[in-house]
Amino acid sequence: MKRQIVLILVVLGLLLAATSSAADIQIRVGGFGGTDTAIVEELIARFVQPKLKGIKASYEPIADNYDRWLLNSLSAGTGPDLFYVDIFWSKGLFSSGAVEPLDAYLAKSTTLKKTDIIPSLLAGFTYKDKIYGIPKDFNTLAVFYNKDIFDVARVPYPNENDDWNTFADKLSMVKAGMKDVYGIALAPEYARMGAFAYAAGFENFDGNGKTNLLDPAFRDAFGYYTGLAQKGIGIMPADVGQGWGGGAFQTEKVATCVEGAWIVGFLRDQAPNLNYGTTLIPKHPKTGQRGNFIYTVSWSMNAASKHKEEAFKALELLTSPEAQQWVLERGLALPSRVALVNNPYFKRTDREAIANKVVFEGASSGSVKPFEFGSYGGDWMTPINQALSSVMSGQQTVDKALSEAAKRLDVLTK
Repeated sequence: MKRQIVLILVVLGLLLAATSSAADIQIRVGGFGGTDTAIVEELIARFVQPKLKGIKASYEPIADNYDRWLLNSLSAGTGPDLFYVDIFWSKGLFSSGAVEPLDAYLAKSTTLKKTDIIPSLLAGFTYKDKIYGIPKDFNTLAVFYNKDIFDVARVPYPNENDDWNTFADKLSMVKAGMKDVYGIALAPEYARMGAFAYAAGFENFDGNGKTNLLDPAFRDAFGYYTGLAQKGIGIMPADVGQGWGGGAFQTEKVATCVEGAWIVGFLRDQAPNLNYGTTLIPKHPKTGQRGNFIYTVSWSMNAASKHKEEAFKALELLTSPEAQQWVLERGLALPSRVALVNNPYFKRTDREAIANKVVFEGASSGSVKPFEFGSYGGDWMTPINQALSSVMSGQQTVDKALSEAAKRLDVLTK
């Protein structure tokens, strides 16, 4: 009897020790601040924490300079177990060795496989044939238009059959019919104009890693985009006192803008009565193709994490079908899981669901490329953005601005 009591006490002791050890495991999740804070905290509370036994997951939002904070914390050995990686600067981080490859975890998982994720998105976080992140969601660009403005001007709405010429004609008619309204908000940024360059057939880099801004396809798109401003059809957001296209759009001083689904929540809050529609970006009149960017962020794992198995379990739950369905229905972003492509949400006829559907379709229509520029990051876009601004503000001609931008990029990529 005494021997049995001792054995029971030993077993209880081991169980208590195990329980105590598991309860101490903390999974730190790092990401953006702002609106992401409430979203991710609710995601964790709804879909992650209830299914993590003996593991505590917590979100650590970083309000400013997130990429710099992440790099510094990983270098110092204080980085979170899971964290956002923006596709824009992903390759540099992956090449550093600070991010854990996920291939082995995906191979063992019963709820998250490579084939569960839209291939083009997963490719954006694949580096040297290894997967370093699971895209949590994504966005592309679309044309948002003010129905009331087009109705008053008696101009047909933009639609998916428009090419650059018919789209410009409609914008021109709006401007002619409403003197105080411009046809389109034109951000002087490659982040918008680049979609038109891809439609024309432009590639950011050739086989030798060089950029040719004097490529006829690039000049074609650059001339079209800046020409809308030079003709008085479009206007830069700053010229109507706004910092981005969505801000200009909500003032109703422009009839259209080119943005992603991130504008939906903004309009819901700032212009709830604005009567808008959404359509795909117009096609190039000769190639018949559209262009677009994919903007996405992954959940990635710290290679130095002491709790990698537990962290991957949290990652599985953060990207579960239930979690992505919740994000979609909140109008926050689009799902990265293949199974949600035919989601009933996309069949709804309200303006927000239609906008999300159009943005979703943008990912597979024409020449679509991830919003990243290799190891050059944002430096690659700087000469182009300056050229766009100088031409659209009337300071330089297209040829002069492109010539100077090309020289600066040659120095950067030599």
